[in-house]
Amino acid sequence: MLKEFKEFTTKGNVMDLAVAVIMGTAFGAIITALTDKILMPIVGSFVGQRFDTLSANVNGVDIHYGAFIQAIINFLLIAFFLFLMIKAINVTKKKKEEVPTAPAGPSSTDKLLMEIRDVLKK
Repeated sequence: MLKEFKEFTTKGNVMDLAVAVIMGTAFGAIITALTDKILMPIVGSFVGQRFDTLSANVNGVDIHYGAFIQAIINFLLIAFFLFLMIKAINVTKKKKEEVPTAPAGPSSTDKLLMEIRDVLKK
């Protein structure tokens, strides 16, 4: 059972997934920093206060809708940048597939038939 587990964890798919999760986490941190530290302060300057502190009081309970909207913007940015990355990857894959291959030469049977044809013409 330990051997099977080792084979499972060392297969390419599992390793690729692990790398993708780690890269995704790092990418998410970058986008979160972009949203929290650059974009939302700019938006907050138009609103007149920090955007993540926007809230409404309903029956004595604060509802922090600014933080929710900021999380939605964060998600949309991550989804958009992932879309662009996947689109770029697909374009490069398509270009690799479109490279024409040289036409194959005649098979040995075709060569033999061509020789016979040439002999018969003479």
